[in-house]
Amino acid sequence: MGGEKCSKRLEVLSSHFQAPLSLSMAASSDEKAAALAATPTDSPTIFDKIIKKEIPATIVYEDEKALAFRDISPQAPTHIIIIPKVKDGLTRLAMAEERHLEILGYLLYVAKLVAKQEGLDEGFRTVINDGPLGCQSVYHLHVHLLGGRQMNWPPG
Repeated sequence: MGGEKCSKRLEVLSSHFQAPLSLSMAASSDEKAAALAATPTDSPTIFDKIIKKEIPATIVYEDEKALAFRDISPQAPTHIIIIPKVKDGLTRLAMAEERHLEILGYLLYVAKLVAKQEGLDEGFRTVINDGPLGCQSVYHLHVHLLGGRQMNWPPG
């Protein structure tokens, strides 16, 4: 294999490995601490304030059902949060009922639209954290759209 090809191959292979453990663990522990400190509730959240435009957010998509905005603590070059505008008891995925089928599917469709808008043609990841052990820190169901780099496996 030529030097340039070998270098490219090494670059691709190295992207499959996690960041140095200390950096990776610090970011992970901050999110874990926030999730464990969060109280599962149906009360208004920071996302409700974003929907009402009471606090600023970098909105990348909005329609009558959903809102998508850039995460303030991105875990990838593109990290967008997609939320339903009406919570309707969907504080977490575990609370989903049959009446939520349409909005759940719609949020994934919006993820596809936003991924295309963001130029994530090579792929992306969607994540829904659920409950304390799932590292959910905001109790308003939301989809994370992550892209712009090679994702690792396993994810957590």
